[in-house]
Amino acid sequence: MFRCTQPAESCLAPARVALASIWLALLTITGLAVQAQDAAAIANAESSLPTPAAALQGPQLLAALRRGGHVIYFRHTATDFSRSDEGMKDYADCEHQRLLSAQGRRAATQIGQRIRALGLPVGEVFASPYCRTMEHARLMLTDVTPNVEVREAKGGDYAGLKRLLALPVRAGSNRWIVGHGIPFRAVAGVPHLAEGEAAVIRPEGTRWTVVARLNVADWQALSAAP
Repeated sequence: MFRCTQPAESCLAPARVALASIWLALLTITGLAVQAQDAAAIANAESSLPTPAAALQGPQLLAALRRGGHVIYFRHTATDFSRSDEGMKDYADCEHQRLLSAQGRRAATQIGQRIRALGLPVGEVFASPYCRTMEHARLMLTDVTPNVEVREAKGGDYAGLKRLLALPVRAGSNRWIVGHGIPFRAVAGVPHLAEGEAAVIRPEGTRWTVVARLNVADWQALSAAP
């Protein structure tokens, strides 16, 4: 039988650490299960057009974006269609991927300049880990976190993307996502986003509502003036 010769408090410390580790592991497993359950409960939308009752434009849209609490989902800006993703070895293999064109790089940079000029709050910034989406996000907002859930389907369902669109965002912040057209159409419905077009979304936990769609030129026109 093991007999501890140290003070009682010292003898109990390892057991407490072990129990804490077990408790943390249980919390993590439970959290992942709840997260998966929440994502599974989010239904696909029928249309990605702004809901008429919630649609915003002009000064009202700008005010809402400045207040925060929204998700702004971009399809990456213009790309060079003479290239394809065929033969890519991994996400970092830019040589074998379709990349942003010169026009696409200019547009992403200009949108970022406009976001800063308008004073729009930036919180989380996620992008599909493909080279074109990461480049768009970096040119637009500099700091970006690659997130495979923006692109990858599991079991034929983009559960991770739906969670990112529906997960509430605190006031005073916005979640910015740069992704692709096909995954968004799969979960949000038609019409398809054009290259560089963004959907402004109000997340609602188990669903989301599109309140506006902005193409590249719309960012320059957005202002507080009626």
